[in-house]
Amino acid sequence: MCLALALSDVAMAQTYKWTDQNGRAQYGDTPPADASNVTRLKGATSGSPAAAAPEAKKDKPLTPEQAFQKRQHEREDADQKAAQDRAQSEQNRVNCEQARASVRQLESGQRVSTLNSAGERVFLDDDQRASQLARAQKAAAEWCK
Repeated sequence: MCLALALSDVAMAQTYKWTDQNGRAQYGDTPPADASNVTRLKGATSGSPAAAAPEAKKDKPLTPEQAFQKRQHEREDADQKAAQDRAQSEQNRVNCEQARASVRQLESGQRVSTLNSAGERVFLDDDQRASQLARAQKAAAEWCK
């Protein structure tokens, strides 16, 4: 179905009307060289009439109201992007502070505990502390760029 629509649009894209030697009107996609009164019939070169409309719309200058609305929309987009950037920066700052606090806690030498799968409190041994410290330092390096 899509193929049929595409082919029909291509076929309509360049249709000519001309008068042959006997004075009769003829139609086709290419007129003969000896034809007289050749005219190209209306048809979209881009494949569909709807596709030609935006091109024509771009050629017209904007009215003052349209220009105002365009500027207003662009300003809203810029404000929204700036707000997203600020929120992302704030989130990065918070993550950086948390990662640095974790590194300080692990480097302090105080006993650190976690909860196991049974919900019991378990203290970290030296190997676990070293792996947690490496993980915290990596996180701090990523967030505190």
